[in-house]
Amino acid sequence: MFESNSFWNPILEAFIAQIIKIDDECHSLPESSSVALNKQALRAMIDPDVLRGYNSKEINFQKDEVIFCEGDEALNYFQIKSGYVKMITNSPDGHEFIQGIFKSEDSFGEPPLLCSFPYPSFAIALGPTIVYKLSKDDFFSLLRENFEIHLQMDKVLCQRLRYKSMVLSEISFHNPEHRIQSLLTYFKNESDDATKIRPAMIRNKHEYVVPYTRQQLADMSGLRVETVIRTIKKMEEDGKLKIIGRKITL
Repeated sequence: MFESNSFWNPILEAFIAQIIKIDDECHSLPESSSVALNKQALRAMIDPDVLRGYNSKEINFQKDEVIFCEGDEALNYFQIKSGYVKMITNSPDGHEFIQGIFKSEDSFGEPPLLCSFPYPSFAIALGPTIVYKLSKDDFFSLLRENFEIHLQMDKVLCQRLRYKSMVLSEISFHNPEHRIQSLLTYFKNESDDATKIRPAMIRNKHEYVVPYTRQQLADMSGLRVETVIRTIKKMEEDGKLKIIGRKITL
């Protein structure tokens, strides 16, 4: 049984069925391109200079400020210049479930924009955050005129679907330790891939420092924070992870 009344939202599956048709060769984009595009860094969606060329604006948000609400019409593309954003849904009894945490160079909220349905989640700044904001019309013009970006976006959205499918499986079938271990392993592998491009990621002698709090891990896994704390303590005792300065380290 779940430890939370949060239910999986099937909208992304419908979205994927409608718009994601990735060519078998999308991983081999041309080396020369008019668009600054990193084929390996799935977070680096659109070069800021390209965004500015299509009339994007930089918007500042403070901690806990809402960027958009569940039910709002999707009228803009958002990409983070600096800071962090979380996307959440709330169960009827008030439990928060984190759909994702996004950081510098990440985009967020694209499915409702592409498929014209209301946002199924809230987007909230986790601290002082600067976001590039591009109108829907300008965003669609950008995609039409830069096919490489369109392909890259398809890859990113597929990676997110893979993550959500993994989380759904973990929440549905596995015990707390397996859920937490799967999340931590996913984040570490994602960080390992990104570090090949951005060596300034938090790493020390190939160790990965988990950048999320126990509460955030609970909200991502559908567990109570007390369960996460107990489970992580047991995993430390079993030698499956280390706690250094209250930070979980793999």
